[in-house]
Amino acid sequence: MKTKRKCDVFLPGILDYRKAWDLQRELVGKRFKKEINDTLLLVEHPPVFTIGRSGSKKNLLVSDKHLEEKGVSVYEVDRGGDITYHGPGQMIGYPILDLNEHGRDVHLMLRNLEEVIIKFLSDYEVEALRIPGYTGAWVGKEKIAAIGIGVRHWITFHGFCLNINPDMSYFSMINPCGIKGKGVTSLTELKKRTTPGGDTPKLKDLQKNLIRRFGEVFNLEMRLAVSPGSCLFES
Repeated sequence: MKTKRKCDVFLPGILDYRKAWDLQRELVGKRFKKEINDTLLLVEHPPVFTIGRSGSKKNLLVSDKHLEEKGVSVYEVDRGGDITYHGPGQMIGYPILDLNEHGRDVHLMLRNLEEVIIKFLSDYEVEALRIPGYTGAWVGKEKIAAIGIGVRHWITFHGFCLNINPDMSYFSMINPCGIKGKGVTSLTELKKRTTPGGDTPKLKDLQKNLIRRFGEVFNLEMRLAVSPGSCLFES
């Protein structure tokens, strides 16, 4: 039986967006040099909007003054896609994967990230799907996960942003992903519709399940780490 490649998982908690971005670029260099395994960062951020390579500030619907009052930063970043919100109550994943070992196909990478989210949500009786022409995971006409990656030397960075229980009011400040006419939802909102009074599972359990699904889709042995590249124990 072929041994699975290892993927180290780093859970730093709430991390400033700029620090996370810098960390990803550092890890891309280390992965290219084969100094570290494939790595998955699972984080939360303080409220921030990011604009990808195909986006612009025209999909930001509030003034700079309003953003300043709300304490929200805006970054133009080196990933695909348009404008996205990141904040507390989301599971944000940054896979640092060597695509030379995963099919060398950027579109396949995007579809695999969608599959991770779809399988993860199915564990909570949420039927997510793809909508042709729109990257991400959807429940009906509402987006529950945004996906946008960057690739350098065939190493991926950036990734996905899955709504668990965020403050949904921030989405009213943008046209999410530059798309008009479609809504945004979260796992908590969906569970309230189907199970009034029901609780969303704890973050630790959600993370564990998402890590498991990530390993299944990408055929990786997932290992929790103290810091990127430093394995703590196998899960």
